[in-house]
Formats: sequence, structure tokens, C-alpha cells
Amino acid sequence: MATTADTTIAALRSGHDELAALVRDLGPTDLTRPSGASEWQVSQVLSHLGSGAEINEATLDVALREGPALDADFNKQVWARWDAMTPIEHAEGFLDANRRLVERYESLDATTRESVRIDLGFLPEPVDLGTAAGMRLSEFALHEWDVEVAFNRYATVAPEAVPLLLDRLDGLLGWIGRPDAVADRPVELALRLSDPDRSLGLRLADRVELAELPEQPAGEITGPAEAFLRLAAGRLAPENTPETMTVTGPLSLDDLRQVFPGY
Repeated sequence: MATTADTTIAALRSGHDELAALVRDLGPTDLTRPSGASEWQVSQVLSHLGSGAEINEATLDVALREGPALDADFNKQVWARWDAMTPIEHAEGFLDANRRLVERYESLDATTRESVRIDLGFLPEPVDLGTAAGMRLSEFALHEWDVEVAFNRYATVAPEAVPLLLDRLDGLLGWIGRPDAVADRPVELALRLSDPDRSLGLRLADRVELAELPEQPAGEITGPAEAFLRLAAGRLAPENTPETMTVTGPLSLDDLRQVFPGY
């Protein structure tokens, strides 16, 4: 039976293959287009993904005792090196670094996938592979969209990643949401998503959190799950909003865009 780590690694593989197929054909002008990430051009998104892949692989090597402990400035050194690259080097570097990371995950046998614990450096304690790979997928899938939407305004988050990202969303809403953008709180909304189907509550009080579906919600958010993921990540501009995404009640979709300004 496939574990969370297995399905997450499979989603990272399919995401890499899809994005790599696009990136290989991009020229210098394509790489300097604005991306879906605010204030970043396409090559800068690829730089972020490539440097992140390099850091993730090094961190995994440490956990597997196949590499030296990372010094305190390791991440800064990696970012500085990538920042100095040209747009073409960003693209080529991403293709190489992300391929290596995905292959590294894929090379782990079932026992290792179950037992390894990875110190990501910013959490209180090491995490299992499913959690570490899931955090990488949360980053990768949204930045994949950032690149793809530069060339296709109808781009969507990869379907293989959507249910996995939804399962992680509650832990993220507390720090990415800005409930103070809503004056009249607390407010509870019904959240009815499709592909995959989810019926939940969205509560805005001192923090933003998912909850059980309220019996008497103040309003309702209805639409594709991937569109709600993009809303939560600040990536649901009017031109990228599907017609099936609707909001009723005291808050508008524009209000919710203020609650979720992006990260």
C-alpha cells in the first residue's frame, strides 16, 4: 500500500517532468517574462526552485548520514550563488538540481522512507519523509503554476498535487492568512470544494483555520479545490479565477484576496 511519502514523491516526479518539458524550450526572452509570483520573473522562480532543491538534497544527505553537517551559512551561500546566475543558468540549473532531488527521493527504499527523520532547520524537531517531501511539494506545485501561467492564463495546479496540498493546508492557514483584513469577526464560512470533493468550514477569528462544516455558516465558498489552494496562496487574481469559483455572504472574493495576500 502506497504511503504518503510514496504518493508525494510520485507527485514531485510528475511535476518535475511536466515543468522540465516546458523549461527546456524557453529562451532568454521567455525567461524574463513576469511570472505568477509577485515581483518575480520566470527565471527567478526557477532559481528559487533550483536552490531549494539543492538545499533539500543536502539536508536529506545529512539525515541519511551520507553528507557532512551543514554549516550555519550553507543556505545563504547557495542562494547567493544562484542569485549571481543568468536567466539561462537559472533554467539549466533548475533542470539539473530538481532532477537530482527527485531521483534522490525515488532511490530510497521502503524501510528508509519509513524510518528516516530529516532536520529541516526551522522546525522544533526532525520530521518524517512524508512531511519533508510534502513541504517541498507545497512549494514546488505552486511555483510550477507561477511558471506555467506566464505562458497560459488558464494554467492550474497539477491535479496529482492538489489532494496532497489540501491535506496540508490547515497547518499553513494560520500563518499565511491575515484575518485582520476582515473587520467583523469571528465569521464562519462553508467551504465546498470539488476535484477532490471537500466540505469544510473556514473560520476567521484571531487566526484563519479550517474547521468542521458549520451548521449555520455566514456564507459559502464554492469552487475547484485547486482554485481555493491558489486563493490561499495569493494566486487567484481575477484573470486567473475560474467561473465556477463563487462566494456568497458577508465577504466577497476580493475580501478573501485581502485575507490571503500571498507568500
